[in-house]
Amino acid sequence: MTETMRALVIDRVGGPDELHLAEVPVPRRVSDEVLVRVVAAGVNPIDMKTRAGRGVSAAIPGYPAVLGNDFSGVVETVPYAHHPLQPGDRVYGMGRVPRLGGSYAEFMSVSSMSITPMPATLGFVEAAAVPLAALTAWGAVIDTARAHDGQRMLIHAGAGGVGHFAVQFASYFGANVTATCSARNADLVRALGARHVIDYERERFERVAHDQDVVIDLIGNGTDDTSTRSLDALRPDGLIVTVPTGSWPSMAEDAAARGIRATGYSVSPDARTLAVITRLIDDGAVRVHVEQEFPLEEGAEAHRVLEGGHVRGKLVLRVAPDPE
Repeated sequence: MTETMRALVIDRVGGPDELHLAEVPVPRRVSDEVLVRVVAAGVNPIDMKTRAGRGVSAAIPGYPAVLGNDFSGVVETVPYAHHPLQPGDRVYGMGRVPRLGGSYAEFMSVSSMSITPMPATLGFVEAAAVPLAALTAWGAVIDTARAHDGQRMLIHAGAGGVGHFAVQFASYFGANVTATCSARNADLVRALGARHVIDYERERFERVAHDQDVVIDLIGNGTDDTSTRSLDALRPDGLIVTVPTGSWPSMAEDAAARGIRATGYSVSPDARTLAVITRLIDDGAVRVHVEQEFPLEEGAEAHRVLEGGHVRGKLVLRVAPDPE
């Protein structure tokens, strides 16, 4: 076992060019953790925000820091001989970054409660696009909003990383889904299960969508006051679930003044839920869209693309070739 590994790191917070390749120590596996040889890593807005000095950057314990929350790869070592996961198993999941090193690296040590076998129907690149986005969507749509038959649900950014899973989960469980997206993504979002699609560039969604039971807000007030305007689309005592809560500090007060329930949401790296999502993927009920794959050394460019917005589905970093 090698002592060092190739990783994409930052030495300080800042712009995308702060990301650079370096040789760093391989993380030491402890307790229930599994050491995974990473093949691909998802690129998420939280990675971008943390790199820029926002997000969870305040919790970075030291530099160089390895970002990247979700991954796909192969088990290298396990806690004990008869562990349910074994060396060579193809797995995916997400870690607790930045408390532990992230997935923009050749190896990652992660709690065995946060990883599960990969979907049999996906390759490593597609699998790496799933964990954080799909678990966020599941938590917001299923655990929090309780998607069910006939429920009227408005989902913002329906073609994005989290959004394209949220539309599918809500539709699968019977909700009547309205989604916002750009015109170029309208056909995709309809194919994912949205009954109604609103081109946010041409229509004010609150003038089109009325009396919604739930709004899944994946944009926040940082863009055109999306969160605040969403209150106009909800019925009395409706629910808004806002994922980028930092953009709307007055969320609770604003919603209460309108007789609307409101909550934020933070994702949990739960392997049990991810295993359920795996079954939906393998059954063909949920699909994954990867817009672009980048080699690890081009991680800065991946962050620039993500910062530019309008990404359809997910971006993924290729860390290593597929194992034989």
